[in-house]
Amino acid sequence: MIKGFPAEPEESIIYQLNVINFIKHAIRNFARQEIISRKLDGTLFRYTYKESYERMQRLANALESIGVKVADRVGVIAWNTHQHYEIYYGLPGMGAVMVTLNLRLAPQELAYIVNHSETKYIIVDEDLIPIAENIANLCDKVKGYIIITDKDLKNVKTNLNPIYSYEDILSKALPEYKWLNLDENSAYAACYTTGTTGKPKGVYYSHRNLYLQTMMFAAYFSFSVKDVVLQLVPMFHVLGWSIPHASTYVGAKLIFSGKWNLNDVEELTKIMVQEKVSLTGGVPAVFMAMLEVIKKMVEKPDFRRTRLICGGSEPPIALMRGFWDETGGEIIHSYGSTEAMSNSTINSFKPWLKKELSEEELWELKKKQGIIVSGLDAKVVDENGNELPHDGKSSGEILFRGPWVTTSYYKTAHTKSSFTEDGFFKSGDAGCIDSEGYLKITDRIKDVIKSGGEWISSIDIENSLISHPGVLEAAIIGIPHPKWDERPLALVVLREGFQSMKKEEIHGHLAKKFAKWQLPEEILFVESIPRTSVGKLNKKLMRSKYQDFFTKS
Repeated sequence: MIKGFPAEPEESIIYQLNVINFIKHAIRNFARQEIISRKLDGTLFRYTYKESYERMQRLANALESIGVKVADRVGVIAWNTHQHYEIYYGLPGMGAVMVTLNLRLAPQELAYIVNHSETKYIIVDEDLIPIAENIANLCDKVKGYIIITDKDLKNVKTNLNPIYSYEDILSKALPEYKWLNLDENSAYAACYTTGTTGKPKGVYYSHRNLYLQTMMFAAYFSFSVKDVVLQLVPMFHVLGWSIPHASTYVGAKLIFSGKWNLNDVEELTKIMVQEKVSLTGGVPAVFMAMLEVIKKMVEKPDFRRTRLICGGSEPPIALMRGFWDETGGEIIHSYGSTEAMSNSTINSFKPWLKKELSEEELWELKKKQGIIVSGLDAKVVDENGNELPHDGKSSGEILFRGPWVTTSYYKTAHTKSSFTEDGFFKSGDAGCIDSEGYLKITDRIKDVIKSGGEWISSIDIENSLISHPGVLEAAIIGIPHPKWDERPLALVVLREGFQSMKKEEIHGHLAKKFAKWQLPEEILFVESIPRTSVGKLNKKLMRSKYQDFFTKS
């Protein structure tokens, strides 16, 4: 790094990019804006930014009163609620570090994260107490548990000890807090990878990381005070994809989905219509379930003003066209990672491409992950680390570097193998970049199928399968083969009413787009397809289950 002419003397006071200044400005400008939180019984709790901010200050005071100090790590096991939103600011605002705990992880993985991060307190929703109890004996450094409940603690059944009531400690705390002048490079939160390739790896986001990424995200997705935002993405997963922060930055109306699963999609869809939601986010599986509900509705929702940010994996064309045809809503593909704070690309059409390309070509373009957002360096490299041309064909590993991309994992040897010497994060994804700068992921490097010396992309075949009207879900995995090294195996979940469909029809559908050697060696019709804790296809589990499928006698 070379220093140029200094803009100000070295002793000048530097304004810190931390969430404290972030939230103070939001409250100053948008105090009367509404926040809605869906409760366990389905009713909606409503309050304002101003009321939320008072509770954030009370929380900061309350945490100090029970012994939480600057730099302490505090774990959070909670649904998408207004209390979780308060924790997003009140906890890091007083200098502690929020450790987001994925409530869907196995106890051993969750305990590992708590111990590895040296978490001292855990905030937990009352109905998630069993998760905390399952790891309590494995985490002897935890000093106490704060229960989010409306009940008197005497009526809460748990063997956790000691315990505090979230609402009780807030009610006893002062409503004003003198925020610290916190260094922007201090850790704001820790998110851990889901551990599909080993133990979870810790990524620590600084206040500066969050501040800069939020401004980018709000700009690229055109967040504004006029928006109504439904927080569907779990807030424990990469900070809810930064949607709560970008919404707060511009003063948008926020709706927190509460506790939900795919069985609640119909109710959430009705909330979207009732509250006139204009922006939400989710993985393809969520939007696929929502589309199934919408198809059965007599009166279709009008989502023409709604942007649906889709990440986690590539949304099939059938899903994007289905939403467009049924509701007018646009699914916008975005790609990110825990290491790069969830949003590294956005798939939006450049004005000149809308004039130059046909409708079908534009739909094909939507399959790509999109352009790399300003603020990030990105490149695709071959096995030797040489950068590949932006020709839309040359495929290699995708690397990222930028002001909100981490440069290391917390206390783990994986750092050396996952990052380059000049600060690029090795994503583990294989892809290419075209002449217009659109990134296309062909596969996870570990999921690419090598058959007879040729590479087969599982993603492209999966999306073609889902475009068949009789296919609800599909996964393609590479399985060892005695002759061809690996061959693709297809797992298919059929839609209701198509249970009599034959494998030959599936093969015929795929043969229109793929060469014979690319077609699945075998197709299995299954009841369900396993997914990870964040909704991605769990191909590690599938490969383990079917590894002997082609080699067994």
